Amino acid sequence: MNEETTLDFASVQAIITSESSIEGSNLHGAEIHGVLTGLVCAGLPCDSPDYLTFVNDLFNNGEGLPHNIKSIIKLMFADIWKNILDDNYGFQMLLPDDDEPMAERSNALSSWVQGFNLGFGLQQKNTAIASADVKEVLSDFSEIANLADDMEEDEENEQAYFEISEYVRISAVLCFTELGTPPDRSTDKETIH
Repeated sequence: MNEETTLDFASVQAIITSESSIEGSNLHGAEIHGVLTGLVCAGLPCDSPDYLTFVNDLFNNGEGLPHNIKSIIKLMFADIWKNILDDNYGFQMLLPDDDEPMAERSNALSSWVQGFNLGFGLQQKNTAIASADVKEVLSDFSEIANLADDMEEDEENEQAYFEISEYVRISAVLCFTELGTPPDRSTDKETIH
C-alpha cells in the first residue's frame, strides 16, 4: 500500500493477519484504528511519534511490531489526521463494508469503541476531561462496546447499526473538536527572506 491508497478494513486486516507473528494475539484493524483515533481526539499532537509506542505497548508488550504492520499503523494515523481535520466531516471509522455479516460489523464496531476509549484514556490520564458531553460520549462508548456479536441480519438491526456507527463517528469528531490539538497552520508557511 502506498500513501495514496485509501485504507479499507479488509486490506488492513489482511495485512495485520498475515504479518502478525505475535503469539496469541488477535490484532484487529478496527481496534487499532480506534486506539489511534482516541489518542488523536484526546489531544495527541499530529507530529508526536508516541502513538507507535502506545500501540507497541498495548498490542505487543513493547516488543515492536513487524514492519508492514507498523507501516499500516503510520498510514492509519496520517489518514485519521487528514480526515478528522476535514471541514466536511469526512472522518470515517475503519470498519468492515456494509456487505459483510452483521456479526462481523458489530464486533468491529465494538472493538473500535473499546480501542477509542483505551487510546483516549492513555492520552487523557493526567488531564481532567473538559465537559459533560465528552464524559457522556465515553460512557456511551463503553455501552456500545458490549454490542451483541450475534445480531441477526434484518432491517431493524441494519438501521440500528447504521445509527450507532454514525453516532460514534460524529461523537469522535466532537471529542476532537473539544480536546484535539490541531496542527498550527502558521508553521506550514515558509518564511521568505
